[in-house]
Amino acid sequence: MTNYFESRSVGIIFAAVLALSVVGCSKQVDATGAAAPGTTVGTEIDDTVVTASVKSALLADPDVKSLDFKVETRKGEVQLSGFVESQAQIDRATSIVQGVSGVKSVDNKLSLKVADTTVGNKVDDGIVTGRVKAALLADASIKSLDIGVVTRKGEVQLSGFVDNQAQIDRAVQVARATEDVHSVSNEMTIKK
Repeated sequence: MTNYFESRSVGIIFAAVLALSVVGCSKQVDATGAAAPGTTVGTEIDDTVVTASVKSALLADPDVKSLDFKVETRKGEVQLSGFVESQAQIDRATSIVQGVSGVKSVDNKLSLKVADTTVGNKVDDGIVTGRVKAALLADASIKSLDIGVVTRKGEVQLSGFVDNQAQIDRAVQVARATEDVHSVSNEMTIKK
């Protein structure tokens, strides 16, 4: 007789496999109706493992404050984006990521912070980030779950992997129209 936890674990594993198979079977199309560059379930899982490994390696390094930027992976290409304090942090982060197993290339889109940030700035930036994310989610033409948003003193940085240039253009347009956004930095990449 199996116990409650064993049967629950089997159920959770089954649900995860089912979800991954549905994701792997879905065909993505871009705005023109053409097939978008896709990935397999195996690639999706591999990319998730690479992202987790990169984040762990960055967190373990005392010279890199990895909580200030985003890490995204697509087919082994790791994209770093966000704001850091020095060029040394950018160089160190790139070096660390290149040493992680499964990383094929590093697309470094990190930006230097302009000046010191106050608690008030951080709160304001958090509100602006939330507004931009909400505006992106509200626009059906944008796959906003693939877009990372980071704000620093009203400067919004958009990053991630999207299907086409039209999505990039629309995301930048939506972000610029959002309240309290002073400027938008486009660090998005079209999926290969």
